[in-house]
Amino acid sequence: MGIGRSGGGRAGDGLRTGRRNLLRLSAAGAGIWVLPGALPALGAEPYPSRPIRVIVPFTAGGGTDVVGRELAQMLALELGQAVVIDNRPGGGTVLGSDLASKAAPDGYTLLLTTSALAINASLVKNLPYDTEKGFSEVGLVCHGPNVIVVRPDSPLRSVADIIRVAKADPGKLTYGSSGNGSAVHLAAELFKLTAGVDLTHVPYRGAGPAYTDLLGGRLDMVFGTAGGVSAFVKGDRMRALAVTSPQRTPAYEGVPTVAETLPGYEAEVWYAVFAPGGTPAPILTRLNEAMRKVTAAPAYHSRLAGEGLTVAVNSPEEMTRFMRAEEARWRRVVTDGRITSD
Repeated sequence: MGIGRSGGGRAGDGLRTGRRNLLRLSAAGAGIWVLPGALPALGAEPYPSRPIRVIVPFTAGGGTDVVGRELAQMLALELGQAVVIDNRPGGGTVLGSDLASKAAPDGYTLLLTTSALAINASLVKNLPYDTEKGFSEVGLVCHGPNVIVVRPDSPLRSVADIIRVAKADPGKLTYGSSGNGSAVHLAAELFKLTAGVDLTHVPYRGAGPAYTDLLGGRLDMVFGTAGGVSAFVKGDRMRALAVTSPQRTPAYEGVPTVAETLPGYEAEVWYAVFAPGGTPAPILTRLNEAMRKVTAAPAYHSRLAGEGLTVAVNSPEEMTRFMRAEEARWRRVVTDGRITSD
């Protein structure tokens, strides 16, 4: 179907006619109707008028996929253009983040990432991008806990047990994470600082090998993402001791929070969308409005809730303030814990 009418009328008449009509746009094989006036324009071209690339600085199949791929499909229907996930792992998310920061600030390249972006601001020396100036915040998508897990036969039954054993024999207990400087690593380091204990960190190149060594008896515990350890816990191959969110989560029914033993402790992982720095405000607003609409769908809430995640979209301005606060919080952990990315 064409836009406006075809025929031999003057160009101005055709343009006015086209503006009065609805535009039919198609994405991923499904058509939607959108009022032209509802789309913010950059110059004479409505946004979006071509496919959008979403860079994800992680390998495919991880927790970000749970959040991102379904979100991309739903945004495509809402925006009327294809939204394509582009996995660019490497450098602890630095490679993909750098690629996004250097893209044209026109709304056609976005970044879907996690709290790693705030952590790397102080953890990684000589970043190839400016964390504050290199990105324009679109909005938070969701957040959720990390989970402390042990083997089913572990003598550790609670957070109090971890603290007791760690204080009696500093450094004896080992914990695995998906990598040095990862969000789960920093969650564990915050635990150590808050509890005043020493645990030995064993970093891995990804979460899978850490889970394998925990199950094989080569680790005492793992700090993992809620989605990553969910199947192991449900299959009784791991036992969850605590979640790192401020409140308990239905996805881990009956599992206490770390804060119930260590008041004030909180170390959730969050997922958010960013655009290159300097992206015009109308585009950020359009994207944020689309995110709010599609994430409000019960099916999306249910999908994320099954992974222990909670939908929580905020505004671009709120996300900017949140991002600066997160950078400051993790800077303290990195400094006090003398943590490096090496």
